[in-house]
Amino acid sequence: MKAIVYVTIKENVLDPQGTAVQGALHTMGFGDVGKVRIGKYLELTLDTTDRAQAEEQVKAMCEKLLANTVVEDYRFELEG
Repeated sequence: MKAIVYVTIKENVLDPQGTAVQGALHTMGFGDVGKVRIGKYLELTLDTTDRAQAEEQVKAMCEKLLANTVVEDYRFELEG
């Protein structure tokens, strides 16, 4: 089974990397770009066919390592 995980900075947390990318895009002539937020995209392959077990494992991985839940949100999708 494949898990796709998206980790993003919470809306109320400043994103200096996103601000830097926004400024660079404006400098390059892409002035229509508004707010930019930077995140992480992860693909995990799990050796299970049990969807409930996979959901539990991915949630634990996100809570313990993949996302800093103080400043980041996460969501995931399971395929297969």
